[in-house]
Amino acid sequence: MGSVDESRIGLLVAEENLNEEIGPSTSVLKQQTGGWKASSLILFTELCQCIAIFGITKNLVVYLKTELLEDNVSAATNASIYMGSYFLAPLIGVYVSDAYWGNYSTIMGFCIINFTGMVTLTLLTSLSSLKQSPFFNFLGLYMISLGSGSTQPCLSAFGADQFDTTDRKEKASFFSWYYLSIKIGLVFSSTVIIWIQDNYGWTIGFSIPTLLSGIAFMCLKAGSRYYRYCKPSGSPFTRLCQVVVAASRKYMLDFPEDDSLLYHTKRESAIVQENEGSEHTPEFSFLDKAAIITSSDFSCSGALNPWRLCTVMQVEELKSILRLLPIWATLILFASVSSQESSVFVEQGMVMDRHFGSLNIPAASLSSFNVIAVVVFAPIYDKTIVPVACRITKTEGGLCHLQRAGIGLLFSMLAMLSAAFVEMKRLQIARDEGLMHQNVAVPMTIFWQIPQYVLVGVGEVFNQIGMLDFFYDQAPDSMRSLCLALALLTVSLGNYVTSFILTVVNRVTGWIPENLNEGHLDRFFFLFAGLSLFNLVVFVYCASRYRYKKK
Repeated sequence: MGSVDESRIGLLVAEENLNEEIGPSTSVLKQQTGGWKASSLILFTELCQCIAIFGITKNLVVYLKTELLEDNVSAATNASIYMGSYFLAPLIGVYVSDAYWGNYSTIMGFCIINFTGMVTLTLLTSLSSLKQSPFFNFLGLYMISLGSGSTQPCLSAFGADQFDTTDRKEKASFFSWYYLSIKIGLVFSSTVIIWIQDNYGWTIGFSIPTLLSGIAFMCLKAGSRYYRYCKPSGSPFTRLCQVVVAASRKYMLDFPEDDSLLYHTKRESAIVQENEGSEHTPEFSFLDKAAIITSSDFSCSGALNPWRLCTVMQVEELKSILRLLPIWATLILFASVSSQESSVFVEQGMVMDRHFGSLNIPAASLSSFNVIAVVVFAPIYDKTIVPVACRITKTEGGLCHLQRAGIGLLFSMLAMLSAAFVEMKRLQIARDEGLMHQNVAVPMTIFWQIPQYVLVGVGEVFNQIGMLDFFYDQAPDSMRSLCLALALLTVSLGNYVTSFILTVVNRVTGWIPENLNEGHLDRFFFLFAGLSLFNLVVFVYCASRYRYKKK
């Protein structure tokens, strides 16, 4: 069995005193930088970025079919892979931001990559010799995916950094407006940009997103003197891996009787004495072995090996991430419900009466009611529900993060129930009208779908916005961008879950045939409602056991 090397503790404290960084203060006056002046520029940047990226992605299948002459399967597959890459790119942005550049420089750098991809794609539409080249088209597309996707967690984290740690209400309001800007960009792209592409061609249709991408870059650059900056603290992935490796190497060691014998830096000790923000916690005690000091942790010259000895703060960072994972996992099914707006909901709408007077409404356009619900309800929540909740709960934010997220999960279940009841009624009409064996629309207006879209939108206001604030607030200071990237990753995983469940359910039950009038799509919706209820129960259990980080 190994033992704690107490003789090294004094040496480490002395070394910490010698290596303590002394430099100019990085604090700035609150009235000069940060606040809503700075965050408003970041919100406008996000709005322009969203219009630009959605202006490309929402009509991408049509572009691939008409310009690259791809068939339905190839176009859908390439579009899905592209979107999957977009929502995986945040992990790259997080790594670069936390390890090297910081949020601001990372955003600026990847904005340039995004803009270059936009220019490439726009130029291809006007060059007849290259416009059907798969290589150059996908080069432009994946530059956009990398550039735009990598900035997303950095933008949200950078915006929240503009407020003091005590400004919880202001940060919650920022995340509401941040999510609202995404939805406004989505509805503008889904209507105006796509209409221009369909009626005036791809060159003009892609030129507008390219211009907006450039405006976003210039807007963010213009506010550089108003921002508050946080220095990068090193790669979070490396720091987390070091704890696992160091703890594994010392799995045979006994814990010291006194926790103070674990490896603390001088800075950590000061933080703990001031506000107990980095105190030692009992969960995942195996990981604490990474902070046990032994003679083998040092080279012959006395240099510390970070893969053999980690600080208590470093161990607590990994513990914080592990505590977040159960809550994070429950978000995946919510994202899966949201993803059905562009898949199963659309298929349901295609076999309903889509006429409104002389207009024939595209089934996919009903998703605009989701956006409208978010645009309308987010300010209502921020300006009406929060003040009322504050008076009732006697707390600053009214509802805590997890209460807000739980309400959102409830709304996602209600959305599935609404879709199921609509489908039951649609199938009943199909039977009454003798249309069961005909692959045609039934005489039931598509506007019956509005409640399910609205319920998903209201659920997003509670769940998605609340979770962005939750992950930022509860993440270790050095890993906030990583946690926000994990929140975005649920969108990608939610799409994969929907695809998996659809495939398995249809192969086992045959509920979703080519002719939906002969199927049982209602049972599929009820299944998802049941899964959502189970997910809500799991969430409540995990939330009841979660211990908030001390401020």
